[in-house]
Formats: sequence, structure tokens, C-alpha cells
Amino acid sequence: MHHQERLSIETPGRGLTELTAQVQRVVERSGFASGLCVVHCAHTSASLLIQENADPSVQRDLLAWLERLAPDGDPRYTHTLEGPDDMAAHLRSTLTRSNESIPVSGGRLALGTWQGLYLLEHRTGPHRRELLVHVQG
Repeated sequence: MHHQERLSIETPGRGLTELTAQVQRVVERSGFASGLCVVHCAHTSASLLIQENADPSVQRDLLAWLERLAPDGDPRYTHTLEGPDDMAAHLRSTLTRSNESIPVSGGRLALGTWQGLYLLEHRTGPHRRELLVHVQG
């Protein structure tokens, strides 16, 4: 048995948007006490990650690290169709993931005490991102 829902997430621009509560509600609606929840981000300039949700400096450091690895406006980029953050966003997405799999136990996402599920927006401007949440029980 399985349950699927689509989530539409508005991002304010580059940064992390926590999804844990929204995905947990999908798990609850599935009615499964145990199983696996897979979240898929259907974009090439945004991604998913499980990261610490207690100290905001972790997010700042992660974004700064990605900026060093894939800076906006690098003159070596040839793909600049949508602006100076376009290719950098694709590179950052390559370094992260488009899917996350999280076990379901006791009807809850089996995340650690300090873990949260995030949508990582790599573009500088706001976007609407579409996610597919699939719960198998």
C-alpha cells in the first residue's frame, strides 16, 4: 500500500525552508504506522536535505560553503540564460540531492532529535517548488 501527495512550496529566495511539519502531515494522512517516506524535488535549481534544525548558524555556514564551491556569476560559466545565479544554482543542486528517504516509525518521520527536512533554494529570487511525497507502508 502507498499514499502520494504533491506539495507546492513558496521559497523567499536562496536559503533553506523547513518541510518537516508539512511532510509529517502527509505521513499522518497516509495512516501508516511504519514504512518509508520518499520526498522528491522536481527541479534542477533546488534540492532537499536533512540537516540540523536547532542552530541557525549551521544553515548560514552551509550556504557560505556552497557559495565558495559554486559562486554566482563565475565568468567561466557559459549557461547564463536566466541570470548570474543560474549555473551556480545547477551546480549547487548537483552537490545536494533531489530525493530524501526517511523511515516511518510509530506514524512519525524517524528523524533524529536535531534533524529537520529542508528544501534548499539555490536561486536568489523567490520560486514555487513542487515536491512529490510518497509514503509506502
